[in-house]
Amino acid sequence: MSSPESSVNTGPALDAEALFRALLEPRVIEEKMLTLIRQGRIAKWFSGYGQEAVAAGTAWALDDRDYILPMHRNLGVWTTRDVDRERLFCQLMGKKGGFTNGRDRTFHFGLPEKNLVGMISHMAAMLPVACGLGQAIRFREADRVACAFCGDGGTREGDFHEALNLASVWDLPVLFLVENNGYGLSTPTDEAVAPDDIADAAAGYDMPGMIVDGNDVFAVIEAVREARAHARTEGPVLLEMKTFRVRGHEEASGTAYVPDELIEEWKEKDPLDRFAARVREEGLLGADRMESIRAELESAVDELAEWALDRPAVTSTPEAERDAVFAPSPDPDPPSPDADPEETRFIDALQDGLRAAMRDDDEVIVMGQDIAEYGGAFKVTDGFVDEFGSERVRNTPIIEDGALGAGMGLSIEGLPAVVEMQYADFISCGFNQTVNNLATTHYRWGQPVNVTIRAPFGGGIGAGPFHSQSREAWFAHTPGLKVVVPATPRDAKGLLRTAVADPNPVLFFEHKKLYRSVRGAVPTEAYTLPFGEARVAREGADATIVTYGVGVHWALAEAEHQAEANGVELEVVDLRTLVPWDRETVRQSLDKTNRLLVLHEASRTAGFGAEVAAELGEIGFELLDAPITRVAAEDLPVPNAKPLEDEIFSATARLRPKIEELIEF
Repeated sequence: MSSPESSVNTGPALDAEALFRALLEPRVIEEKMLTLIRQGRIAKWFSGYGQEAVAAGTAWALDDRDYILPMHRNLGVWTTRDVDRERLFCQLMGKKGGFTNGRDRTFHFGLPEKNLVGMISHMAAMLPVACGLGQAIRFREADRVACAFCGDGGTREGDFHEALNLASVWDLPVLFLVENNGYGLSTPTDEAVAPDDIADAAAGYDMPGMIVDGNDVFAVIEAVREARAHARTEGPVLLEMKTFRVRGHEEASGTAYVPDELIEEWKEKDPLDRFAARVREEGLLGADRMESIRAELESAVDELAEWALDRPAVTSTPEAERDAVFAPSPDPDPPSPDADPEETRFIDALQDGLRAAMRDDDEVIVMGQDIAEYGGAFKVTDGFVDEFGSERVRNTPIIEDGALGAGMGLSIEGLPAVVEMQYADFISCGFNQTVNNLATTHYRWGQPVNVTIRAPFGGGIGAGPFHSQSREAWFAHTPGLKVVVPATPRDAKGLLRTAVADPNPVLFFEHKKLYRSVRGAVPTEAYTLPFGEARVAREGADATIVTYGVGVHWALAEAEHQAEANGVELEVVDLRTLVPWDRETVRQSLDKTNRLLVLHEASRTAGFGAEVAAELGEIGFELLDAPITRVAAEDLPVPNAKPLEDEIFSATARLRPKIEELIEF
């Protein structure tokens, strides 16, 4: 697919006046914003001055049902999609009435009703999300595409390559639009990007690549329409829109690093001037009418901007802001009291929970490395592809960030996504999507994100430092993520089904050592268990051990030993979920025992136990008869040799003496 020759005839009868308005309005808004910057009335602006043809032309060419994932400089996407202007100007001015209620700035938000998906600041991060949207479109056999914008600098990011590869492998209806405007912040594109033409990257991913004159709106429209037609039926297309940034990265940056002659050269290619010359030449729109439209737009924009500047500042309450972090979750559906239990392994309970969730909702999609025919590294999804089919149980390439971003795209389209990390350790390769995209989206623009990340974690199997880590504290520290760590088969089944139904991102940590070593009574019926409710795993009166995951089994074994050897009765509280976590149950236990030990497998420093200890120090200080004790792993990478792990690294090496110190205090 080559770049088309541009012509004024762009298919259906051209409404030259409407297209002129679409091209001119973002320019007029830009001019107003630049005036306000000079006057010191606003502080920041990311300019798309001179690049209007890319944004407006793309939005013009696409169907309103198509998804667009724009960036900072794509104001023309929003205006061409006809977003509410009053709310838009409040958003741009950071005033009450904007789309994000002051929670993010300028274009860091989405509008589901306009099929616009909000960006984050991390370059290329939205491209995998477009893949998930494309996957949902294919799943539903819809006549739509997803078009994701990316800057030239962003094409060096891993997400760019992960997304292109995934879209090509799965033949997804995605347009990857690279807005090549010559510079990153101050680094010229030719110093950051090796090929002369970024579109050449398409060949490496077996998709068409097109080089488009991004300052010719007619060329943009034709290219996008051609690419859309291809993507709908054949698969992805890479579009490189060649344009130029005649303003700074943001206005405070200036343009001193850009040669004056280069700016002058591109001013000669200004998209509005070129449009005006073409339509005058062909008699489609006269100069007087264009001047009249400009005057009309300038008056409307000036009035709107001044009105927005006079709007009240954004205000809120702590309660309202906390409530915005998560989407409302469905009520739990616990097992009936007379449900028939069955002795079940931990891994089988997980399978039953996930299978029940997929049977309940035939739009749940499960993705991960080797999870289909192979059944996953630990065989949790063994047999799933035979029951649910390859469209719902999908092997992904080795692309953690790409797979998690795709999961977000699925969820935006209403398809719950379950993404398996082969090992929880590898989620570091998907950290950006997890903590910056999945975690923040609902708070910023109200979009539920139903993505469950299944993460096999933990040590005790001699797997060394890259297959044994316990990283739950990373995610408990990230607002917007729920963190679940079941210890029993019953909880594994019920909590996993809760996670899949929850319209929020959930980190679901599954301890590898428990998969086949732990059994328990599990109701055979489908059920869900509530997040944020701890359980007392063993009653006691002399001290409380608060823990989760494999630590529950360590604590129960130690409690059994202390009861038999010393007559000490330890109460064991299993948190089950870390976000949210049940402070009240822990406090009630402390009220009974007056001594508290916090136990976890992860390293001690900044582990989740520190949070529990600090919180109980505040809300339960008067109940304590001894200092709160923490028992955790050494601050070391997990050693490979079993003697090093068991005798030096592991918390179990210190649990008994610490319990005895606490009791004797």
